[in-house]
Amino acid sequence: MRSLYNILFIIGFCLASPFYFLKMWRRGNWTAGFEQRFAVYNSRLKQALTNRHVIWIHAVSVGEVNICIELIRALEKRLPNIKIVVSTTTSTGMGELHKKLPMHIDKIYYPIDRRKFVRRALATICPEAIILVEAEIWPNFLWHASDLGVPLFLVNARLSERSYRGYRRFAFLFRNIFARFAGVGCQNETDATRLKELGFRPEAVKVVGNLKFDTARLEEKKQLDVRQILDQAGVPEDALVLLGGSTHAGEEQILAEIYKRLKKVFPKLFLVIVPRHFERSKDVGRQIENVGLKCVFRTELLLDAKFEKGSVDCLLVNTTGELRFFYQHADLIFVGKSLTAEGGQNPIEPGALGKAMIFGPNMQNFLPISNVFVSKGGAVQVKNREELEKVISDLLKNEKRRQDLGEKALGVVRENLGAIDRTVDLIAENLRGSGVYVSDK
Repeated sequence: MRSLYNILFIIGFCLASPFYFLKMWRRGNWTAGFEQRFAVYNSRLKQALTNRHVIWIHAVSVGEVNICIELIRALEKRLPNIKIVVSTTTSTGMGELHKKLPMHIDKIYYPIDRRKFVRRALATICPEAIILVEAEIWPNFLWHASDLGVPLFLVNARLSERSYRGYRRFAFLFRNIFARFAGVGCQNETDATRLKELGFRPEAVKVVGNLKFDTARLEEKKQLDVRQILDQAGVPEDALVLLGGSTHAGEEQILAEIYKRLKKVFPKLFLVIVPRHFERSKDVGRQIENVGLKCVFRTELLLDAKFEKGSVDCLLVNTTGELRFFYQHADLIFVGKSLTAEGGQNPIEPGALGKAMIFGPNMQNFLPISNVFVSKGGAVQVKNREELEKVISDLLKNEKRRQDLGEKALGVVRENLGAIDRTVDLIAENLRGSGVYVSDK
């Protein structure tokens, strides 16, 4: 089985590598740490890990990184003598790790799942436990870690319908891997049942809730002066701000066209768009200007540019890690990847800020969460672009309705806090007696 996987992996990697490296190049800053993807590490990292109890946490990209940050804060309290190494797959994820985690946490890129690279990575880091945050499963890495006797944990586990079907189809490959996990913290009973069906041991699977509610950081202090940025863009203080967050291809143009029509009815309306992938920003900017709107990029405002009041229609945020701060200044939020693409994006952040939000029909990756928000009156879900325009118009007319949506969304978030602590309990109890010091709560 392993030999067959490795043959197929090498063939697949050779075929996919041009697209893989092109994607890295488009995202920028791809050369920094590039050798780590092949498990080549500098002497400083090796020295920092010598004679330490190491826990390796893997967070694929930005969404998982935010969970990882909160998880580390809680783990360091319960496991005070550990050394934490965090890996990610994308350059945007790495940027967030460096921005939000202290220097004593080592950050690396996850190795490509070739047997040679995986063995070298694990031999260098020598982890006493590995924690995957919503991670995709790479067989060579998990096979070798398990062969070395390293406890494996999967946290904030969730299964979309597509993933569930895929893992069932390749059960011959994954069932044995899944049975090796020491602990799995999943979001709800439906996911727990599916994970057990796929081969995770029933005693290892625990329902702890969704960690993303805890990452909302209700008490987090403001770190970005968005009002100053809006002033630079010439946005009046009494403007009505419509924000499209984590948008995907096609959604930006739809929002621009809706804005253009509604601007005639709501002259104080202003549009902010934050694409999910900032490398699309130039194309998005052209699309917005083709609609007939004046668009300014966030990076232009880093240079202290100043625009006349009312001269700009749209602020396009082409930076990373700033979305939640722009959410704070929005009157109405559209959650992206839900109208023209499938999967959806995280509705918890706007909910935690008490903001009125709308999303489209495609929230597959956040289905239980989005259903709770809608059922408890904390969000509006629309079927298509026509309904989106009508709902935006109705909500812009009704401030009280917007406030009510925001208050109910905040209530949903508060009701679902605590998953981080339950996840840390799961990990800590499994590590008792392993040589890692575990403190009581």
